[in-house]
Amino acid sequence: MTTFARFPQRLQEAIVARLGWTSLRPVQELAGEAILDGKNAVVLAPTAGGKTEASIFPALSGLIEREPEGVGVLYVAPIKALLNNQEDRLGTYAEMVGLRRFVWHGDVSDSAKRAFVREPAELLLTTPESLEVMLLSPRLPVPKLFRDLRLIVIDEVHAFAGTDRGAHLMSVIERLALVSGNDLQRVGLSATVGNPAQILTWLTGTSRRAGVVVDPPKIPLKRNLGVELHESVTELASEAAARAAGRKSLFFCQSRSLTEGVADRMRGRSMDVFVHHGSVAREERQAAEERFAHGTNACIVCTSTLELGIDVGDLDLVFQANAPSTVSSFMQRMGRTGRRAGTTANTTFLCDAPEAVLQAVALIELARAGWVEGVAVQERCWPVLVHQLLAMTLQFGAVSAERSWEQLSRVPDFRAIERSEFDAMVEHMKREEFLFETEGMLSMGPKAERVYGRKNFFELYAVFSSPLLYRVMTSAGRDLGSLEQDFVDRLVEEMSSFLLGGRAWTVERVSHDAKTVVVRAAPRGVKPTWGGFVPQHLGFEVCQRIRRVISEEVRYPYVDDAAMQHITEKREELGDLLRRPGAAVQMDGAIARWWTFAGGRINHTLKYGFEVAAGWKVFADNFQLRIEGDGINHETVRRAIGQMAAAGFWEDPTVRRTVLGRLPGYRLSKFQRCLPEGFALEVVERYLLDVEGTARWLQGFGAGSDA
Repeated sequence: MTTFARFPQRLQEAIVARLGWTSLRPVQELAGEAILDGKNAVVLAPTAGGKTEASIFPALSGLIEREPEGVGVLYVAPIKALLNNQEDRLGTYAEMVGLRRFVWHGDVSDSAKRAFVREPAELLLTTPESLEVMLLSPRLPVPKLFRDLRLIVIDEVHAFAGTDRGAHLMSVIERLALVSGNDLQRVGLSATVGNPAQILTWLTGTSRRAGVVVDPPKIPLKRNLGVELHESVTELASEAAARAAGRKSLFFCQSRSLTEGVADRMRGRSMDVFVHHGSVAREERQAAEERFAHGTNACIVCTSTLELGIDVGDLDLVFQANAPSTVSSFMQRMGRTGRRAGTTANTTFLCDAPEAVLQAVALIELARAGWVEGVAVQERCWPVLVHQLLAMTLQFGAVSAERSWEQLSRVPDFRAIERSEFDAMVEHMKREEFLFETEGMLSMGPKAERVYGRKNFFELYAVFSSPLLYRVMTSAGRDLGSLEQDFVDRLVEEMSSFLLGGRAWTVERVSHDAKTVVVRAAPRGVKPTWGGFVPQHLGFEVCQRIRRVISEEVRYPYVDDAAMQHITEKREELGDLLRRPGAAVQMDGAIARWWTFAGGRINHTLKYGFEVAAGWKVFADNFQLRIEGDGINHETVRRAIGQMAAAGFWEDPTVRRTVLGRLPGYRLSKFQRCLPEGFALEVVERYLLDVEGTARWLQGFGAGSDA
């Protein structure tokens, strides 16, 4: 029996009559069968491959057969924009079978939320942070709302797994599992990912249901790819504008500043140009999405905000400024095109940074070989453990350490944390007044209230740090977006200019009390300095493929002459060195360069290993180690490499203590300050280092061969 035949007659008739469908796609048949059989599932399909319907149709089937008391199905998305984008679509599917849906996030009015609480919809769309708000709100009857919750659909599950937000989501799901009387069925939707079985295990949590990965055979598609090198941002923006004229395109950029710069240079060329990134006002982003979806001569210049499944209609072209850091991002972005019959999936990499040419080629070649990154699932997520403990004290007023541990130890992201370590964390938080204990019950301490209690504990609703934002508006009151405080602090009234929303603005006045920046239009702005201070890592496999690009003698048909010239120059510079056996060490006077192409985390681990083993000063990036100090030559460097490759080097407690003592004091989480020093350092270590991967990679050098 087909999946479609198993649907209730009401749903079958609605699909045929309202949607005009005569059959389901393979992914919908396979996923529907698994979900109707009660299994947890990870459903894989490319963008616009039908994943949403693959999960929602069987979910609605269950609601039709047995109407829930309260919310029966949760649909969770990583960003509000995706919820807003899916609201009408999922609302149509629910309404056509006589059910209701409701979207709950911070932009929804209080009156609408109160109406939902009085009469809950069967299908609720929300984010993890909004779920946290609901659980913590004393005004919401959480047991009434979720006592019959049965199924949770997590869209873009790969964006959650292995992250603090993913750990938070799983914690919230496990808290909801206690409220509901059901074994919550979990369904994750994802584009292609390298380790779906591992993500399924993570997603399953404490559920006792069987699980399955739904990964239907892929139909090989023709792809039109290009990698070009241009001299400037102005040149690549002009090239994109010329090709995009009369068509619909997305132009992905790796930073907000580049997004603004490209959009600014594309304007005035007889086409609509929109900007889409996290600091553009919500109304502006929505207007861009709506106008773009109904236009035919338009380009949205965006960051990764349009990578996560937001539907802006059929596209003709995708441009990429320089290169993303992962094959997964490249595939997601390219998957925006080639949906219509007779069209071809395409991406053109327009590079103004020569090194991005190598990265783009590596991503394309890995994708052609069928490789895509796996998600590194974590089991010692300290910041979220702190967050959830504080959230439980707020939810219940006071909670025992025993009850807290019983609940939190259920979460897969805390699985490798021992009870004794949890107790040590609690004792530290009590000493530092983040927790207060009386008669065996833990409540929020005065320091936690000072740090996280602002705006009715707004800081506690989300696990990620929310920078202090200033609203940017015109003197007429038009909302343009926001700027982070560290940028605003450098603005000078009537002098400073910057780009936002693809246009240049001059600062009229800054109000630190009202947290506003009032601006007027300027002829051309100066790019603001967005971005963080921590290093951005490329993965091992991507860097190793870049090494191979330099080592091999291949002429890639999709690479233009200027880009190929850069590759040729790199081959002339490093090709012979990289083809030799052993470590590719290059002497530059008294400075050694080890061209590892091992990625940021392994190279940073090696940096500290060299400092411990030889006392040298080392600078690391994704591709090389620059080594300075006394007595450096080929032999001493190779001897130090051999020392690090020796069995037991990285397990030596003295080495580990020394390395941890040298780590920079990065603040990667606002909850890091609640942790004992050793656990706080572990948070930095997890981001910056890969000791296990480094030791494994170095084994090749210990055997006298190149890795």
